[in-house]
Amino acid sequence: MNWRLAVVPVTLIPIVIIAVQFDIELDDVLAIGIVPFVGAVGAMMAKLGLQGIKFAYITRRYLAGFDSVLRLTGVRVGSEFIKFTTPMFVGAEFIVIYYLHKKGVKPSKSTWIAIMDIVTEVLAGGLLSIAAGIIALASGAYLVAAIVLGTSIFVTTLWMVLFLLSSKRTFQVPRVLASLSVRLGKEKAAKYVKETNTWMEEICSMSRQHLRTPEAKKVFVVSFLISLASWSFYGISFMIISLGPGYVIGAFESIMAVMAANAIGNLPITVGGSGLAEFGIVAYLYNLDPFNLQAGAGTDTLAWDAVIGWRIATYYVPIVITWLLLVKLALSRVSRNQQAAAGGPGGD
Repeated sequence: MNWRLAVVPVTLIPIVIIAVQFDIELDDVLAIGIVPFVGAVGAMMAKLGLQGIKFAYITRRYLAGFDSVLRLTGVRVGSEFIKFTTPMFVGAEFIVIYYLHKKGVKPSKSTWIAIMDIVTEVLAGGLLSIAAGIIALASGAYLVAAIVLGTSIFVTTLWMVLFLLSSKRTFQVPRVLASLSVRLGKEKAAKYVKETNTWMEEICSMSRQHLRTPEAKKVFVVSFLISLASWSFYGISFMIISLGPGYVIGAFESIMAVMAANAIGNLPITVGGSGLAEFGIVAYLYNLDPFNLQAGAGTDTLAWDAVIGWRIATYYVPIVITWLLLVKLALSRVSRNQQAAAGGPGGD
């Protein structure tokens, strides 16, 4: 886990490059003001808080009385640290699966809860990003639109197809990969392949059992709506911080710009989308090439001030908070008494 902390300073490199390239000084960023900065941080924490509440809602719907809402919310918020420190913003689901499993919940049910959480998150974010891409396309920003739509449609479709297919067929480790693993790892690899196939079979069985039920549909719809609200708070964070340097942008335009940047940042190129998210917002707003350092030279300097301030408020401040929650809650030890008490509703 310590290596993840080590990569955080690396994510500062794009910000330094932007500051040098466009002559942005510390005073320019500080000119944003404490109130807009705190407001943007607050919007981001509202986004993370809603994600946590959604996870607590899903968990307690399938595991009645399991853990407290506050603790489950904290665990989910803490899990975002993993997403912040990996390309393509993945990894949080493994933390919540680990947390549920160590408290006595069966791996298949833990994974089902995590899947319901991540699928609704991806669908809500994907639809907003696709809307941003369509608007960019209609505005003639063809390069930005192509990147945003390509990334968003691929990721959203992949998750939804796998989610829906899990109720109709049983997924297994591909034979070629399984044979190669066994050939290289012998008996130990064969054991892991067998355990993985059993785990996937149980997940698909749970999907067939729950996916078409009225309860599952209700949980999905409510979770999806919470995710839309969550992403919207993330989107308006840029509008809030832009008020400081006097860069006026509406709430809807802010949400679209941030979601377009989020889609570009999902490209597995940099850790936490560092650099891609910053250039993504400016590229969306000014119809520029998001991969061209020279392209933003003609833009309003105030926009770059706001973008750097936004990145600090929505990435570097939350990364500290999520790390503390991750260590304190998700990765903390669970006593045998707690595990036994929590394990009661974990069966299928």
